[in-house]
Amino acid sequence: MRFLIVSFDGLRPDLVAPDLTPNLCRLQAQGITLSNHRTVYPSETRSAFPSLVTGSTTSRHGMVGNIYVDRSVTPSRYIDTADAVLLRKLDLESGGRLMSTQTLGEILASAGRSLAVLATNSPGTTRFFHHKAEDFGHVRLSGHFREACTPDDLLAEAEELVGPLPPKPPSTKPDKAGQDWITSAFLDVIWPKYRSDVTVLSYGEPDLSSHFHGTGAEVTRAIIAHCDRQFGRVLDWWEAEGRAEGVQIIAISDHGHITGHTQVSVVERLRDAGYRPGTAPAPDVDVVVVPGQVGALYLPDPSDERIARIVATITGEPWCGPVFTRAKNDIEGIALGSLGSHLVFIDHVRAPDVSFCFRANDSVDPFGLVGGTFYENSRRAGLGVHGGLHPRELVALGVVAGSAFPGQGAVSVVPSGICDFAPTILHLLEIAQPESMTGRVLTEVVEPGQKAAPESRSEAFDAGLGRFRQVLRRVQVGASTYIESGTAEW
Repeated sequence: MRFLIVSFDGLRPDLVAPDLTPNLCRLQAQGITLSNHRTVYPSETRSAFPSLVTGSTTSRHGMVGNIYVDRSVTPSRYIDTADAVLLRKLDLESGGRLMSTQTLGEILASAGRSLAVLATNSPGTTRFFHHKAEDFGHVRLSGHFREACTPDDLLAEAEELVGPLPPKPPSTKPDKAGQDWITSAFLDVIWPKYRSDVTVLSYGEPDLSSHFHGTGAEVTRAIIAHCDRQFGRVLDWWEAEGRAEGVQIIAISDHGHITGHTQVSVVERLRDAGYRPGTAPAPDVDVVVVPGQVGALYLPDPSDERIARIVATITGEPWCGPVFTRAKNDIEGIALGSLGSHLVFIDHVRAPDVSFCFRANDSVDPFGLVGGTFYENSRRAGLGVHGGLHPRELVALGVVAGSAFPGQGAVSVVPSGICDFAPTILHLLEIAQPESMTGRVLTEVVEPGQKAAPESRSEAFDAGLGRFRQVLRRVQVGASTYIESGTAEW
């Protein structure tokens, strides 16, 4: 039995439709759709994909955001996880502890199995799928970036058969060539030669186009259709050959998107409130505001009093959504008005002192898609963003098909999440699941009808300060917990 995980970065499940994605719909007709499927918080790519390959939440693997401040060294340093070379350096410097828990690639290698990766995401994201691939002689190919590829002779072979690595297009241009290259590399090189036990084929679109054109824009819809056509090549191979060879297909996305409606500047607001904010650690900075859609504040002196003061400042702003600080008790954070960061599974040593979302709502954008939010970047309003706790950011694609998942055209309504795929794969390969995994085996799709579907239990937590009120909603299935939403109101 082998597994092929095909990822569509940032694809909202409500954009999967016969006219736009006929091949994903073809897979749904042959498999089981996970209709209540979610990602982790923060709903960012380089938190979500580490959760995919570790089977654990952010609090366990430690990738607390696309960007974080490393306070394990003096002076503290700014870490942008898009940099594959930096990630390798950090892993070597830490004695192999870039990730705070074992990954699927490491577990498979220890069992004499293999993991292959082909991706058109950023160099850092590509490395995250299997950050130790070179240590085990496993395959990792980027559709654009040589520094993320290993081994060198395989890249040379792929370029000879498929063509040279295409250059990464400008951010405003949809990335078609990269998706074509990795698809051909899988079909013409990796499957025929390696037949890895698990392969990740990750299309970096439609995330990029959503960010620069809008989630429902014609340009974005066109690249979704293009990725679906490339997936159609894979599905044709699976129907003709792969399925008979015992290949199981898992189609996923890492997060959704909502639409930014009002631009804000957290740095400017904190400066007006008397702070000395900056976007990276520096001697004259008393609060680091990590750039991006995920609110992350790091204080050089994170005393309870200072954290409470800054929470009081931001919760007085109309753009502030749910806020989390280190736990005071089972529910509350140490700052009045905040919830404990453990409730959203971000309580890791790398986590910010204050984590917050921008306030979102259920407004409808010009493309008819639900979900709008305040946002912080330099782009115009009306474009796709993600990272927070709106249900449309947390919702993700999940479809499984193959002999291990009996049931054609079925729909599972049991809550599930991105952390569940690694435990399920290991279970089917009869490899022990490490205790570090917070995900569960998807018994309802692996053994449908053999036992009652697992029961779920909903829960809610709230906190407030002045006019600010926030509510976090979660659902539990067995020992696993999934975040449904986080909202805030004035």
